Amino acid sequence: MNTSKQFGIWMDTQQAIVVGNSGTTDGDFAVVVTINGAELSPNSSEKNFNNEERTLKTKYFKEIGTHLQNATEVHVTGTGQIQEQFIHYLADTAQFKNTATSESTSNKMSEENLVKFITEKFTPVAQ
Repeated sequence: MNTSKQFGIWMDTQQAIVVGNSGTTDGDFAVVVTINGAELSPNSSEKNFNNEERTLKTKYFKEIGTHLQNATEVHVTGTGQIQEQFIHYLADTAQFKNTATSESTSNKMSEENLVKFITEKFTPVAQ
């Protein structure tokens, strides 16, 4: 019986798609939410631009985190380095300190393919 709450996230700097199981014995994965990142406003000051970028990234990560309540495992995938930054954010957040995390790199995929990909990541290999 597997009652762990497992989530998979495909993300880049503009969008995150969160896939999760219900934490019940059937464990079927489905898309939980799609989150769009905020656009940076043009700014003539590099310092202000960097501060705004950091603030928006933290807000983006927090919004994703609100959908990972009581997560026991999280797999993050995407095209760049943002998934690594998100895993560091999770590690630095008390709520997720005991959450097992893993990452991979992948191109953007449809929601159906993402659900299949995450299901395969969390399905034990039969021997």
